[in-house]
Amino acid sequence: MDNERKYRRPPLRGRNQIKEKPKNLSKSIKKMAKYLNKYLIIVIISLVCAAASSIFSIIGPNKLRDLTDELTKGLVLNDKAFKLIIDDISSSLDEKRIEEISSNILSFEINQSLITTVYTSSEISTSDKLQFRDVINTMDEEGEMLSKIVQIPDSVKRLIFPDSNYKDVLITTDDKLAYIEFLSNIDKENVTKNIEELNKLPDSVLGILVPESEINGVLLTTKDKLKLISLMGDEYGKASVDIYKKIDEMPKNVVSIIKPKLDFKMIKFIVIFLICIYLLSAFFNFIQGFIMAIMSNRFAKELRTKISLKINNLQLKFFDNHSKGDILSRITNDIDTVGFNLSHSLGSLISSTALFIGSIIMMFKTNYILAITAIVSSLFGFIFMGKILSKSQKYFSKRQEELGKLNGHIEEIYSNHNVVKAYNGKEDASKMFDELNESVFECNRKSQFLSGLMPVMMNFIGNFGYVCVCICGALLVMNNHITFGVIVAFMVYIRLFTSPLSQIAQGMTSIQSTAAAFERVYEFIEEEEMPNEDELTDNLDIKKVKGNIEFNHVRFGYDDSKVIIKDFSAKIKPGEKIAIVGPTGAGKTTMVNLLMKFYDIKDGDILIDGVSIKKLKRKNIRDLFIMVLQDTWLFEGTIRENVAYNKENVSDRKIKEALKTVGIDHFVKSLPGGLNYVIKDNESISQGQKQLLTIARGMIKDAPFLILDEATSSVDTRTEELVQKAMDKLTKKRTSFIIAHRLSTIRNADLILVMKDGNIVEQGNHADLMKKSGFYAELYNSQFKN
Repeated sequence: MDNERKYRRPPLRGRNQIKEKPKNLSKSIKKMAKYLNKYLIIVIISLVCAAASSIFSIIGPNKLRDLTDELTKGLVLNDKAFKLIIDDISSSLDEKRIEEISSNILSFEINQSLITTVYTSSEISTSDKLQFRDVINTMDEEGEMLSKIVQIPDSVKRLIFPDSNYKDVLITTDDKLAYIEFLSNIDKENVTKNIEELNKLPDSVLGILVPESEINGVLLTTKDKLKLISLMGDEYGKASVDIYKKIDEMPKNVVSIIKPKLDFKMIKFIVIFLICIYLLSAFFNFIQGFIMAIMSNRFAKELRTKISLKINNLQLKFFDNHSKGDILSRITNDIDTVGFNLSHSLGSLISSTALFIGSIIMMFKTNYILAITAIVSSLFGFIFMGKILSKSQKYFSKRQEELGKLNGHIEEIYSNHNVVKAYNGKEDASKMFDELNESVFECNRKSQFLSGLMPVMMNFIGNFGYVCVCICGALLVMNNHITFGVIVAFMVYIRLFTSPLSQIAQGMTSIQSTAAAFERVYEFIEEEEMPNEDELTDNLDIKKVKGNIEFNHVRFGYDDSKVIIKDFSAKIKPGEKIAIVGPTGAGKTTMVNLLMKFYDIKDGDILIDGVSIKKLKRKNIRDLFIMVLQDTWLFEGTIRENVAYNKENVSDRKIKEALKTVGIDHFVKSLPGGLNYVIKDNESISQGQKQLLTIARGMIKDAPFLILDEATSSVDTRTEELVQKAMDKLTKKRTSFIIAHRLSTIRNADLILVMKDGNIVEQGNHADLMKKSGFYAELYNSQFKN
C-alpha cells in the first residue's frame, strides 16, 4: 500500500474545517436561497440593517471633520477674519477708489469765468497767476487733471476749492489742501506704505479714505485700521505674516474679531449628532446580528428536523453507500457550518461591502485629491499582500495534507500498539513519525510565517495610507485648499476603506464554505426516499399472527447489473427454527433485509400469513420481528431504559423476568442501583453481557418472529453457550431465522437453508444434510480442518 493511500484521512469539517469549495457554487447558493425563502423578509431586514449600520458609520468622519474645525477655531487665530480685515482696508485704499474720491472732492471746471476770477483777484500774486496759467495750458486731457492740481499755487487752490460736502461730511478748503499735499507725497499703488502721510490727513478726509466698517459683528474704526496698518508695516498684506507675534499690540476691536472662539452651541450640536449616528450604527448592527443569529439557528434547527425526518424515510442503500461518519458530519458539522457562517458572514459581507463603497464615495465627495492619494497608496499595499498570499496558499494546502498523513500514522500505530511492540516495530514507527512530523513542521513554519505577514501588511497599508494622506493634506492645508478637519476625516476613511477588503475576502471564503456544507446537507435532504405507503391499508395484528412465511420466486439485486438473489422460494411454518447458512456474499443477510422490507424485492413476493409484504406498511412488518444482531447496541441510559427500549408501560417485574430468562439477572443485581444503573460508553461490560441484554430486550418486545444475525460470532466459546441458551429460550413459540457462520450453533434448527450464489442449493435438518455429503457437509466439516 503506497503512503498516499495508507495515510489518507477524511477531511475535517465544522468550524475548523478545511475550506472546501462546492461542486457547483451558483447551484448551491440558489438551493440555499430556495430553502431560505420563508426567511426572505427577515434576511432582507437584516441586510438593510447591516447596510444602515455601515452608512451611519460612513457619515461619522464628515461630522468629525466639522467638529475638528470647530475645535480648531478655539485653538488658533481666525486668519480668515484677519484676511477680511486686510482686504477691507486694502479695498478702501485702492488706487481707483482714491482717484474716484479725489475727483469728487477736488472737482472744478476750468472755464473762462474761473480764469478771469483768478486773474482779476487781488489776493493772488502775479507769479501765482503765471504759474496757474502754465498749469492749465498743459492740461490737454481731463485724465491728467488730478496730477496737475498739485502744481497749482496754494493761493489759487484756495480760490478754486471752496468748502464743500462729500457724503454728508464737510470738507473745508484747508482739508482739501492737506489732501492735495497727501496725494503729492504718496505711492497711489500702495497707499498703506505711507502710514505717516495718512496720519497727517484731517479726520474729515481720513474718514472718507478709511471708513469705519463692521466685520463679524464688530465695528472697526478708522483709528483701528490705521493702527493695524502701522503695526503690520512691511508685512502688511503678506500671506505669510505671523499675526501671533503682534496680537498683543493690535487694536482691541481687531483682536476681538480674530481671537480664537469656540462655538459651543455648534460643538454641542455636532457632538450630539455624532453620538446619535454612532448609537444608530451600533443599534442597527445589534439588530442585524440578533436577527441573523435567530434566523440562522432556526434555519439550522429546521435542517436538523428535516434530516431527522428524512433519515427514517431513506432507503437502506443510502446507508450502505455512505459511512456513518459522513452522515453524522452532514447532520452536525455541516449544519453547524451553515448556521455559523450565515449568522456571522452574510451580514458582515453586506456591511463591509456597503462600508467599502460608501467610504470611496465619501472620500471623493470630501476631497478628490486626498481620495486618490488614499486609494492608490492602499492598493499598492494590497497588491503586494496579494502576491504574498498567492505564494502562501500552497503551503496551507500542503500543511493539511501532511497533517492528515501524520494523524493517520499516529492513529494507526497507537490503535495497534501491541502489534508494533510485538514485532519490534518501534524504530520504524518512530522514524516514520519523525519524517512526517518534520514535513508538518516545515509546512507550518512556512505557512504561518507568510500568514503572520497578514496583520503586519494590514498595519503597513493603513500606516502607509496615513502618511500619504498627511503629507498631501498638509500641502493642501498650507495652500488653504482644505482645513485640518478634512485630514482627520480621511484618517478615519482610510481605516474604513482598508478594513472591509479583508472582511469581504473572508466573507467570500465563508460563503464558499457555507455553500459546500449546504450542498452536502441538501443532497441528503433531497435523497430518494422509500416509496410512500399511505395507500396501503392491510394490517396484521401482532397478537393474531400465526407465523407462516412464504418466499415465492424472490429475485433481487442492489442494481440491475448485479443480481444477488436469483430465484428463491421457501415455506416456513409457525414456530420453526430456520437457519440460513452459506459463504460470504451468498445472500443470507439480504434475505433478512427483504423480509424486514429494508429493500423492495424486484420480482416475486414474500407472504406473511398469506398477506404480501407489498400490501403491508413497513412499520407493521417491523413490529412483528425481534432482531438480535452481531453488533450489540446499548445507549447511554439505565439498564431499565435499554431493556424496555421503545416499549411503554413495562413493569420492573417483567424486565426482571426477561433478565432471569436469559440468565443475566445475577449480573444486573451486582451492579450499583440494579435496573437504575446507568450504562456509559466507557463501561467495562463484556460483549456477552451486552448481547444478553439485547436478547432480554427482544423478550420484552414479544413479537411472533425472531431474527438472529450472527448473534454469537463476537463472543468466546463459554459465553456462546450462555448466549445460545438464552437464544433457545427466545426462539420458543416463535418463527425464527438464524444466520450463522458457526454451523455448530444451528445443529438443532428445524430447517437449514443452504445458500450459494443467491439460491437455496440444499435444505433440511442437520442430520439429513450431513448424510447427503453435499455443500452443507463440506461447509460444516471445513470448520474442523487444520
